[in-house]
Amino acid sequence: MAGEAGVQPPEAGPAGEGAGPRGRRRPGAGRVAGDPKKGAAENAHLVLIDEAGPFLNPLVRRAWAPAGRPPVPEAGGRHRDKVSAIGAVTVSPVAGRLGFYFATDPADFFNAGRVAGALRGLLRHLRGRVIAVRDGGSNHNGPVVREFLRRSRRPWLGRRPAYAPELNPVEAAWPWLKYGALANFVPAGVEDLDGWVLDALVGRKHEPGLLRRLWDGSELPFPGATATNPGLPAGQ
Repeated sequence: MAGEAGVQPPEAGPAGEGAGPRGRRRPGAGRVAGDPKKGAAENAHLVLIDEAGPFLNPLVRRAWAPAGRPPVPEAGGRHRDKVSAIGAVTVSPVAGRLGFYFATDPADFFNAGRVAGALRGLLRHLRGRVIAVRDGGSNHNGPVVREFLRRSRRPWLGRRPAYAPELNPVEAAWPWLKYGALANFVPAGVEDLDGWVLDALVGRKHEPGLLRRLWDGSELPFPGATATNPGLPAGQ
């Protein structure tokens, strides 16, 4: 997500105590390849990655308007016109610091080669060992990704259980972007949408606690959640 993938790097403050849902067992807890505790035990950065694609045509939601005159957004985008985005939430091994890295591409999707490039760029911002946890998508596997791992030797790739988006804190960033920041927004084109997506993601670093709220909105235990400061300044 850095370097050639155009990643936006951030840092956040020390991690606080995990909240997380209560009253039911977390699916996959203790069974996730690349478990958070594994990253801390091996003195490695934990990285969770995910992709999304905000579409050019607006996602229409209820909005304030004079009675009987609801706003009607007019858009001329084709059905599949979108901006592809890849994001990663990271946790440092010692201090438990959270970071959020991301990159966008208005012209193409993140195939295996682009995912490998994003990970290669991300490694420039993280020192030491890295455990990257991904889903079973074809763009996270295959010869290109295996060759990148063979050459780099630093990252170890773990895998989430199938059909378990609740175990990935990055998943919560995309609904916030689509249903919140970009709701009812009609961009002039894909490049314009790309600029708004980047601005929205970059702007989140000024919102205290965002990254921890993303994590706590998932069902993944926070690694070594023994700190007492729950307020985190957000990263990009």
